[in-house]
Amino acid sequence: MRKKQQGIGLSGLLIWSAVVVMTAILGMKLIPSYIEYAAIKRALVAMASDPSLQNAHPGEIRQSFDKRVTIDNIATVNSRDIEISKVGEQTVLSVSYSVKKPLFANVSLDIDFTAASNQ
Repeated sequence: MRKKQQGIGLSGLLIWSAVVVMTAILGMKLIPSYIEYAAIKRALVAMASDPSLQNAHPGEIRQSFDKRVTIDNIATVNSRDIEISKVGEQTVLSVSYSVKKPLFANVSLDIDFTAASNQ
């Protein structure tokens, strides 16, 4: 009686390694965008909870956001992109933006982000 061989063949190894490589490339291209989104969200939440900015003029809020953008090295948005509104006594800051990441050849990925200080 012959025992059937078990394991992975060369073709299976090539297919799975291609899948792993494509997943790694996709992750390396997308993770920086999500890290930057988290930094933007963190800046908006920190500014909205800052007591000195609760009754500040929109120009002062935008200036404070510009300082935070410089410190956190955020290049996607600037102070002109944020929307400032009041909900009751609380200042709500929000921003919507899109990031286009080229993947390979003429294929790119377009990601829409929306960050707000009250979410």
